[in-house]
Amino acid sequence: MDENKENNELKEYAGGWMTERKGTDAPIFLKVAFAVISLGALTYLIVYMNGETDHADRGVLVQAFNKATGTANGFMYIVGGLIAIYIIILVIFAFKKFRD
Repeated sequence: MDENKENNELKEYAGGWMTERKGTDAPIFLKVAFAVISLGALTYLIVYMNGETDHADRGVLVQAFNKATGTANGFMYIVGGLIAIYIIILVIFAFKKFRD
């Protein structure tokens, strides 16, 4: 009887490859990791928008390439804005009250 009760408290995903207890929420470190990784991606996009222009070896080549082809700063800021909107939605979703 205890075995049936225990099985009723478990949820299976992916055909039984993953299981978790019913009523459990994601750990707080995982919720924070969602935000930190997304903010890291946004920061990377903004910092390296035009390439690694300050690099000791490749910097001159990157600058010459940018002069020849031009930059897409406006488009990259739009993409950054979309990433920021995604981060806001992700954080709201991750930290809202858990419902099973």
